[in-house]
Amino acid sequence: MASSLTLSLTKELRHFIDSQVGDNGVYSTPSEYVRDVIRRDRERLADYEAEKRIMAGVKDLAAGDFVEVDRDDLLSNL
Repeated sequence: MASSLTLSLTKELRHFIDSQVGDNGVYSTPSEYVRDVIRRDRERLADYEAEKRIMAGVKDLAAGDFVEVDRDDLLSNL
């Protein structure tokens, strides 16, 4: 289900979006460009959250805070 959003942009930002759209850009419409920017930002944030969880695990390992798990136990939980 599509929803509309109205944005106020500076002339500079509007000019930049326009440069990404049409014959000069890779997007057909300003909406297509904005949706792609939002999707990429959402992916970047998801990657950042995953990196934070990995780094927390690395810190736990360095501190000796871990539990040994048998390979078969890991596979049985898939």
